[in-house]
Amino acid sequence: MPFVPPEWVPECPEVPDTVSITDFMFDEKHGRAPYSNSRDAYVDGITGKAISARQQKEDCGYAARALAKELGWKVNEGTEYDKVCGVFALNTIDVMTLNWAVHRLNGISSPANAAYSADELRHQLANAEAKALFTVMPLLDVALAGAKKAGIDRSRIYLLSMPGDDESKYPKDLKTFPQLLEAGKKLPELEPLKWEKGQGARQTAFLCYSSGTSGLPKGVMISHRNVIANTLQIKAYDSGNRAKQGKDYREAALGLLPQSHIYGLIVICHCSTYLGDNVIVLPKFEINSYLNSIQKYKINTLYIVPPIIINMVKQKDVCAKFDLSSVKAVFTGAAPLGAETAEALNEQYPEWRIRQGYGLTETCTVVCSSNPEDIWFGSSGSLLPGYKAKVMTIEGNEITGYDQPGELLVSSPSIVLGYLKNEEATRDTFVDMEDGRYMRTGDEVVFKKAPSGNEHVWIVDRIKELIKVKGLQVAPAELESTLLTHPAVADCAVIPVPDDAAGELPKAYVVKSNSIGIEESDVMVKRDIQKFIEKEKARHKWLKGGVEFIDVIPKSPSGKILRRLLRDKEKAARQKKGAKL
Repeated sequence: MPFVPPEWVPECPEVPDTVSITDFMFDEKHGRAPYSNSRDAYVDGITGKAISARQQKEDCGYAARALAKELGWKVNEGTEYDKVCGVFALNTIDVMTLNWAVHRLNGISSPANAAYSADELRHQLANAEAKALFTVMPLLDVALAGAKKAGIDRSRIYLLSMPGDDESKYPKDLKTFPQLLEAGKKLPELEPLKWEKGQGARQTAFLCYSSGTSGLPKGVMISHRNVIANTLQIKAYDSGNRAKQGKDYREAALGLLPQSHIYGLIVICHCSTYLGDNVIVLPKFEINSYLNSIQKYKINTLYIVPPIIINMVKQKDVCAKFDLSSVKAVFTGAAPLGAETAEALNEQYPEWRIRQGYGLTETCTVVCSSNPEDIWFGSSGSLLPGYKAKVMTIEGNEITGYDQPGELLVSSPSIVLGYLKNEEATRDTFVDMEDGRYMRTGDEVVFKKAPSGNEHVWIVDRIKELIKVKGLQVAPAELESTLLTHPAVADCAVIPVPDDAAGELPKAYVVKSNSIGIEESDVMVKRDIQKFIEKEKARHKWLKGGVEFIDVIPKSPSGKILRRLLRDKEKAARQKKGAKL
């Protein structure tokens, strides 16, 4: 029998399959918050420029009309793959308006990671067969190079506005999003979408590229129904908590996470707009501007990732200079948050509800989440409505009890269609079982009974990244969480190194804290860190692979530690020394 949500979790609402994301987001008959008491949809956290919910709906229509004329796209002609638009940008208040305008034309939006090189961008644009690209001035050089390599004509590249832009430096031959909006106002309305039953469940809306642990990123085909499903699942899961705030409660949410990443795209951008909330948009993390925006805009919910929490815990003195009393909750995801770090933040801000969620691009975001009234530090909370989960051994046997680790498989209406042009990866990841279609997450988990009596999901680590010491598993995330509590450790990552006797041993890469004085030698600090782990952890988890200091831990924009880059670094160093690989 699969694991299912606890009894307190509401039933999953019916998820429509004949409604586009654009209609779902903008038409009140599909359950979005009434415009009459919705807050401004997006506010630029730097300039204060705001766009109301009604204005966004109008702008979406104007943008769709302009794009139809610019690109020659007909609403009900061709497939969605004939109308793919790349979005290579930092966060702006117009990105979601653009995305939904593309959907209004029955097209696909393909958000790209703003940290991409020209070659990485080329791969995504070429693989998706994008016909146009939207970018911003800080990324223009990379965008032009990547688009050229992908065969996108310069006339099909457009600019989104950023705070601080010097418009006199805009290339004269590139049209801007504001110019498209003005042009769209003078064009006739578009014909309505003509959808068949079930079209929302099979038509791709977003092509998001998953980073993966090896090889080139894969294009994840996310349908209209997938997005709608997870938005409704999140709304239902949090309905009890929202109801306690009052019927017309609307909050200010932090919009700092990349709008290209599935966490920012769905949890922040879709859910907040659907609920009538206000998103304060920031283009990047810088601790003072981040804290100032919370204070200035009285933000209630911080959607962040563990590196930001670590930053706050390590810089208490900086945080203390700002009034953060408006904050009610922190929601963290995209990477594991260790119990020790959560407890440290809770000690710093005891009135905050520190919630953790877990999800993937392939699940169109959230699988499970902490309930504000049932927080258990270290756990990722309970399953959302409409989810079923199985835990499987390496031999393929189903685990039905608690406290037994295995690979997590999940089934939900939010499970995506598959990988673009990659049938082998689709077959390996998405499996049909007697009771439905499941997605293999590649993550090792344990289901546990919380003190509340509810079932909680504990994420151990990526199966491929678990370290095997004499046959015993060591989770890098567990050691990293403990290391971060050491005063000498500002940031860290743990990887396996080969060993003749043990097979593998844990090694820590550490960014030293500024609190460490120059009189303390590196040798002494490293040994102190190792002794600290030896006091806290079982022998097979000791850092017998060593400790190495590093300037910065490589991470993705969403905060995931890129351990493969450290493994490559370690491998190269060992090859140079002639050591065993």
